Amino acid sequence: WGENAPMSAVPTPDGRIDDVHGLRYPCGEPPPAGAARELAPGVLWLRLPLPFALNHINLWALADEDEHGPGWALVDTGTNTPETLAAWRTLIAPDGPLAATEQGARLTRVIVTHMHPDHVGMAGWLTRKFQCPLWMTRLEYLMCRTLVADSYREAPEEAVTFYRRCGWPEEALDTYRARFGRFAKYLHPPPDSFRRLSDGQRLRIGGHEWRVVIGRGHSPEHACLVDHDRHLLISGDQVLPRISSNVSVFPTEPEANPLGDWLESIATLRATLPDDLLVLPSHGEPFLGLHARLDRLATSHGRGLDRLRRTLAEPRRVVDVFGALFARAIDGRSELLGMATGESLAHLSYLVECGDVRRSLAADGVWRYQVVHPAQASPTAEPIA
Repeated sequence: WGENAPMSAVPTPDGRIDDVHGLRYPCGEPPPAGAARELAPGVLWLRLPLPFALNHINLWALADEDEHGPGWALVDTGTNTPETLAAWRTLIAPDGPLAATEQGARLTRVIVTHMHPDHVGMAGWLTRKFQCPLWMTRLEYLMCRTLVADSYREAPEEAVTFYRRCGWPEEALDTYRARFGRFAKYLHPPPDSFRRLSDGQRLRIGGHEWRVVIGRGHSPEHACLVDHDRHLLISGDQVLPRISSNVSVFPTEPEANPLGDWLESIATLRATLPDDLLVLPSHGEPFLGLHARLDRLATSHGRGLDRLRRTLAEPRRVVDVFGALFARAIDGRSELLGMATGESLAHLSYLVECGDVRRSLAADGVWRYQVVHPAQASPTAEPIA
């Protein structure tokens, strides 16, 4: 579904200019699972498999040292799956790429950008194995613990009502009930304590200083790391080269405006970070062209909002506006329905917050959205690029 879709293919990372996006990929092929590639002195690129349509995640190991000696500070961890565990056993083997001392591998700390399972899934296993602390922002850690606590319980009736108001049929609601509470499926039990990351904080990792930069919208308090001296940005999911991270409204905060947070974060990153940073993203390849990518993200969402305004010349349910935002059809029985609903709600809530659109609860118990001045809207939307 265009920029908002899980990645289905990655271009050959041969360093050529990406003519569509204005980006350059200078780092070559990604390492296979269980291996590492050095991108700068003491900066290792790791890649692990994911059991999703988005089939990989990039991790970053930074040479570090503490009172116990040399080791690695790890950024993000992968999911808790047998394939990931096998890759980790290769990475930390005595002769593996993370061997830091004569005794073998050692982690000094585990840094997690945000609480999604592909990023935090193995944090509990790694921190316990290496007796090292977990570093996260407070909101991400607490949200992770909340979702773990919610796992394997029945779907709350408030959540079912939420999706019914979005226009879900009973068959989809039954599927939601059956799938609810699976957050912990891909998580090793998380650590019971953490060390807090906060915006502007400066971390000394090895001989280099990294500054914490917070982004919002994709998750509550997403941490990025910037090394200005070496022109590096570990961007997590906040800036990806080929896709836009999912920005959704969820039943836990039905009146949220995450797209407003996301667009504000894009503007802040554009204004405060230089364009010469090598971006180390969680998915895809490291790239140059940060400002071009941020501009593309903002423009893409702006065009989606324009198409949505035109679609809402007449009252529409949430499930009626997918065609204005996504290039692929949304199967009402697939897991894409939840992502599409959350993303559509994020755009609708943004327009409601701006005063461009009003929401009403119809007699059938389903929300309807319509532009405030329908005469100014055209029912024909431009095609999605």
